[in-house]
Amino acid sequence: MAGYFSIFLVLLTLGSGLIWLIDHLMFAPKRQQRLALAQSSAGGELDEETAALIAPEPTLTETAKSIFPMIAAITIFRSFLFEPFQIPSGSMMPTLLVGDFILVQKYSYGVKDPVWRTQLVDVAEPERGDIVVFKYPLDERIDYIKRAIGLPGDKIVYRNKRLYIQPNCAEGETQQGDLLCNEYNKIDMEIINRDEFKQGSMDLVRLNENLTTLKHDILINPEALEMKGRYYQQPGTRSDEWVVPADHYFMMGDNRDNSQDSRVWGFVPKENLVGKAVFIWMSFEFDNGPDDIVPGWVPTGVRFERLGNIQ
Repeated sequence: MAGYFSIFLVLLTLGSGLIWLIDHLMFAPKRQQRLALAQSSAGGELDEETAALIAPEPTLTETAKSIFPMIAAITIFRSFLFEPFQIPSGSMMPTLLVGDFILVQKYSYGVKDPVWRTQLVDVAEPERGDIVVFKYPLDERIDYIKRAIGLPGDKIVYRNKRLYIQPNCAEGETQQGDLLCNEYNKIDMEIINRDEFKQGSMDLVRLNENLTTLKHDILINPEALEMKGRYYQQPGTRSDEWVVPADHYFMMGDNRDNSQDSRVWGFVPKENLVGKAVFIWMSFEFDNGPDDIVPGWVPTGVRFERLGNIQ
């Protein structure tokens, strides 16, 4: 739906701008001539009401001129700078909650045209640990948000609810952040609490994960079974192991046992990247809030303490 809205904005911007331009080049001069003749006959300046009667500006043109600057500014801001995004599910808890409204920095990984999404300018590659919005590989009409766990060439293992990463290192490189090259690094985790979040009647464990030099929190459900039977099976690897192809990324939700992510449907191509989640600008609270936004649910408050930069 976000893609359709972007196309609608572009078409509205082009349409209103084109109407304004055609009027400016073809019809406005004729109106000015009629006014000049009327003023000459009257022997002086005409008031606005009389001028509007003699040379009226079409309603369509007036509307186009009034909305074009605003629509053009919105289109540029949303297409190339920042796009608002609503968190629809609990897959990124505890980092992002249902009811959070965030800003996605569109130019983080390159500048793309808003219609065909062709890469116009290369800017940077995602870093391990970035929270990324991307087009869902199985249905590119849908935007997903997950954390970048594996970069091109990385080897990933997720086994017994523990994450292992062997980074793809350049020749002569011995370490990437806290990860050692040429070996699987068992990602360190530290328990924060066991009773802050629930899934149904089950308590979720909140842990701090040292994925990069910038730590972040995740949730684990100790009672949930592994999803191995549903994991994406990459040819030549075991069911819980993956090698990230070139120009692809391995994405996972922070709510590890309640997230449909790369473990299930595979890798995210570079061309599917939309941008980096950088800021929570609004956060609504729901009584007994569900893991997903349900139509008809009404917010009961604002979580002002959540507003700010995203880690």
